Formats: sequence, C-alpha cells, structure tokens
Amino acid sequence: MKSVFIYIMLSISCLPAVFAQTLAEAKDLYLKGEYAKALPVFETEYAAKPNDTNINHWYGVCLFETGGDRAITEKCLLFASQKKIQNSFYYLGLLYTDEFRFTEAAEAFNKYESMLKKKDDEARARLEEKRREMTRLHRVVSNTEDIQIIDSVAIDKTDFLSAYKLSPGAGRLDYFNNVFSSNKAVESTVYFNEKKTGIYYSQPRKNGSYSLFSMEKLLDEYGNEKMLSPGNFNLTGDINYPFVMTDGVTIYFAAKDYNSMGGYDLFVSRYNINNDTYLAPERLNMPFNSRYNDYMMAVDEEKGVGWFASDRFQPEGKVCVYTFIPNKTVKIVESDDEKYVADRARIVSIKDTWIKGQDYSRLIALARKAPEEKVEAVRDFDFVVNDEHTYYKFSDFKNKTARDTYFRVAQMKSDLKSVSEKLDNLRLAYSKSSQETRRAMATEIIDLEKKREQLQKHIPPLEIQARNQEIQSLQ
Repeated sequence: MKSVFIYIMLSISCLPAVFAQTLAEAKDLYLKGEYAKALPVFETEYAAKPNDTNINHWYGVCLFETGGDRAITEKCLLFASQKKIQNSFYYLGLLYTDEFRFTEAAEAFNKYESMLKKKDDEARARLEEKRREMTRLHRVVSNTEDIQIIDSVAIDKTDFLSAYKLSPGAGRLDYFNNVFSSNKAVESTVYFNEKKTGIYYSQPRKNGSYSLFSMEKLLDEYGNEKMLSPGNFNLTGDINYPFVMTDGVTIYFAAKDYNSMGGYDLFVSRYNINNDTYLAPERLNMPFNSRYNDYMMAVDEEKGVGWFASDRFQPEGKVCVYTFIPNKTVKIVESDDEKYVADRARIVSIKDTWIKGQDYSRLIALARKAPEEKVEAVRDFDFVVNDEHTYYKFSDFKNKTARDTYFRVAQMKSDLKSVSEKLDNLRLAYSKSSQETRRAMATEIIDLEKKREQLQKHIPPLEIQARNQEIQSLQ
C-alpha cells in the first residue's frame, strides 16, 4: 500500500514536467509553421486556461491557418489583441479580409503596422502584400453583380452535369470520356451546339495543361480539330468547361490564371469574325466567381435561366450548382451596407437575391424540368436517286463507286457552306470597316468568291455521276 502511495505521488510530481515539455514542443512546431501538428496541444491548453493571453493567440493562429472554426478563431485573436499581442492584429486583418469585412481588416492592419519596429522591413513587405490583396478583393466585392439566384443543389462532382437541364435549342453537355476514347480519365466537358454540327471541349496538351478545342461535323464524324486560341486567351493556366451561346459568338469557360481569385474562375469571350480570333476574355464578377473553384457557366435562353457550379462551402467531392436569371445588361449590387454586399458576393443565402414579392416557383420548376428526348431518324443528307429511292446515309448506297463519288459531293457541299458563311460574315464586316481595313479584306473576299464559284460549278455534274452509278446497281 505504501509503495502505491509513493508511485502516485511521484506520478503527480512529474506532471508539470510532462506538461512543460508538451507545450514547448507545440510552441516549436508553431514557430516552424506546422500549425496542424501544434493545434491539438493548444486546443487542450485553451480548454484548461481560456484566459491565458498567449494560449489564445497561438490557438487562434493555428485555427486560422488550418481552416478551423471562424467564430472561435476571432474570439481568441480578439482576446490576444486586447492584451496587445502584435501578431494578433495581423491575423485579425487576414481573417476579416477572408470574410469581406474590409473596414475592420484595414483597422487591424493599421494597428499591426503601428506596432512594428522601424527596421522590420520584412514584416512591412508582408503587410503591404496582404493590403494589396485586400484592396483588390474589396474592389471585386464592390462590383458584385445583382443577379437573382433562384435555386441551388449540392451534388457529387462526378455527376454535376445532371443538374443542367438544357433545352435542345441551347445545345448539350457531356463528359469528355463519354465522347472521346482515352486511356485515362480526362476531367473536362464537351459542348454540342443545337444541330450537333460543332463541338467545343477541353483536353490536355503535351505539356499537361488544358486548352480549348473545337471540331466540325464532316459527314457522319467530327473532324478538322483546331485550338480555339493558340495563345490560350493569354491566360497562364488550365482552360476548361466551355459553353457557347446560340449566337455562335459568345463563349463562356473556366480558367486557372496567376491572377485568379480561387482555383477556376469564370470568363467570357467573343469570336472576332474579322480576324478569326477571340477577343480578350473578361473575368465575370462575383457572385459567379469566388475564392474557390467556379466553373461550367451555361445559359438557356429558351428557359430564361442559367447555371454555374462552385465548390464554395462544399465538402471534398461535392459541388453546388446554382440556377440564376441572366441579366440582359450587368447590374451591380448597390448598398452602403458592407455586410449585405459581402453576403451577396459570397451567396450566403440565395433568398437574399430575390426581388420582394416575386414568385419564382414556376421558373424553378421549368429550370428543373428535363427536356423531352426526341428520337429522330438519322439523316446525314437527302439524295434523290430516282422516283422510288431517296438516300439519307452512306450505308444506303448499293454501289461502292457511287458511294465514293457522293462522298466527294458531300465534302464539297460542306466546303461550300463554310465558304458561303465566311463570305457573308466578311461582307457584313466589310460594310462596317474603315477604308484601310476594306482594302485588306477585299483580296480575301475575291478569293472566297472564286472558290465558291468553282464549288457551285463542280457539284451538280458530280452529283449526276453518283446518281447514274447507283441506278446501274438498282436495275
């Protein structure tokens, strides 16, 4: 019994030494920037000594750096700041910046600066960098677009396209690996225009970065692949998730750039018919963009709604797809209430975006309604052989020579259509251009007119030849 008593007393006497060693290790990890490893010790010590100034500061910083509870983070840092712990003001500035509380962030940074030593250039440089980030973010938040977000759904990222209920007239979206054969998973999407005559998609290049490409439908297959922008829209990272409006000119996409707010940001660009390039892309305002990944903007003009996806506030593997009413012209949220604007920018509540008294139930139901799938007969072309036979596919031909001849006809018709469309666009641009630009365009217009004339001349006799060859096999 006496030995047990001695053992207990020795154990108790050793506790302070064990505690001191554990706290010292945590402080060492903290100084090394290993906040996740230090956090459990500070959490335990905070529970035991909630009024300890240093523990509050260390615990608050570790919570901030590891993305912990924001309310507890602020409480701890505020406690430490009241005791004039210098770095607590710096971290309060970071916290308030993240929460778009810019007035409070500026005050915290100012207080931190006032406590710096005159020769602490490294700390001042770090502070100025964070101030620049705060100023940029404040400017972006101030330009938050006033849109009405009528619905949202949290969904698995692997199935997020199922939330996009596009009308047939708006085109179709699919996953890259459902459309193309690939020996590995490619995380990108494919957009088909309404008539499925053109597709837009993203795929990795040799350097591993994603870029946008397009292909045209040639007969019964897609071909003539081309990169949309050889300069990758002058952006530095991956470009993905394309969607083209029905005008065939406006394209939305997501991109990672050195100047991105988060990971993927949403952009819009427009095709310039004058030089067969795309205009410099514009980054969309908040709330379309955030400090997280935002992508896959799609607009259904027939339904009068749009969708975009974001992983803001979502656990790993999940995304939120928002349904909104597109503005005809950009409108900015106007309010002197900093918190209200910040909440609109972050989409704290979709109901905050609604117009008072407006009933969105019918539009929500329409947006959620899947389009009816129409089973259409496959028709690649209409070729009248005689009074009894009209062909719609190459497999309809009985004579191989006739099929090959008509294949040339179909190619030439496709070329004729492309040339005619380009001529129409050039002539329209010509009428609106300066005299100097007209001179540069005149040669191209003349060349295209000659090419069209040649195609119009050669197609009819070749078509007659294919018809006569096929008729011989039908007799």
